[in-house]
Amino acid sequence: MATATGADAQKSTGQAPVVLDLGKHRRKQIKKLREGSGKLMDDINGAIEELRTAGTLSASSQPVIVIVRQKSRNKMKKLFPLL
Repeated sequence: MATATGADAQKSTGQAPVVLDLGKHRRKQIKKLREGSGKLMDDINGAIEELRTAGTLSASSQPVIVIVRQKSRNKMKKLFPLL
């Protein structure tokens, strides 16, 4: 579910940032992630730990970028904007 990339940024900063794309999630889950808790935070910690054990990510690497998109609330609003 999470993907890690960063070859272009490695040239400019010396260390490649880790980019985790978690996809679309509910507003409540994103709010908990901003607070530093919840299922998404567990997913991020698990992905980082997985990269460290595989040797892709060093133990002292710092930059992490997380991308999460909010699911749309109501699809009926898109179809009928005057409702």
